[in-house]
Amino acid sequence: MLSSLRRHWPEYAIEAWGLGLFMVSAGGFATLLFYPNSPVYALIPSGGRGVLMGVAMGLTAIAIIYSPWGKRSGAHINPAVTLAFFRLGKLAPWDAFFYVVAQFIGGLVGVWLVAIALQTAFTDRPIDYIVTVPGPWGWPAALLAEFIMAFGLMLMVLVVSNHKRWSQLTGLFAGLMVATYITFAAPISGMSINPARSFASALPAQVWTAFWIYYFAPPLAMLAAVEVYLRWTRANPRHLCGKLCPNVETPCLCTSCCCEADTPMA
Repeated sequence: MLSSLRRHWPEYAIEAWGLGLFMVSAGGFATLLFYPNSPVYALIPSGGRGVLMGVAMGLTAIAIIYSPWGKRSGAHINPAVTLAFFRLGKLAPWDAFFYVVAQFIGGLVGVWLVAIALQTAFTDRPIDYIVTVPGPWGWPAALLAEFIMAFGLMLMVLVVSNHKRWSQLTGLFAGLMVATYITFAAPISGMSINPARSFASALPAQVWTAFWIYYFAPPLAMLAAVEVYLRWTRANPRHLCGKLCPNVETPCLCTSCCCEADTPMA
């Protein structure tokens, strides 16, 4: 454990920074677009606000993934993604553990920073710490939506990041999917697909409505996507990438993957 901390603490810190930044962006844009007293609230129709929110968060995800820090840690910023890569052998047990811990801490700190900066505009309804709760169709629809979205995102990451010509587009595809998910699925489930993201809002808001959906569905869905991909492609996990932006510019925590220049890709 101590050896992992000494060698890889920068990657853990980056994961905390990544989800923290994502939550700051989400909180800021949600307040700007959906708080009734916001200067732009009356200028944009309801449907347009949802699209703009999706675009803003998609661009945020892309910026984090392609940043120098994101390239170094792999920009998981999601415990479900980390568990999926752990299943593939891309992270040692202690690295996976500290990644997840860092993600929870970073997300929570990000929400607290927004609460300090925006106060009741962010903490009171309708923003309410941007908690993720089921929409009008209830928890079954939210559960189905979260599972499908998480499964689709992880499957895309595996397919694109491990394709020789497409690998550098993984972050772009991920951002586009995040934008699409938020635009269309936020009214159904709140669009989380990230246990740490939901926890970061639920704890300060003390709103735990159907929290089990956001805690269990994304990891199970992404692990299912890994199994489907491995059986579909018959790929060797040792040759798969553990980053959302495969690159040879930064060190890699795994001992053998397609980030290394001499490892063949599909």
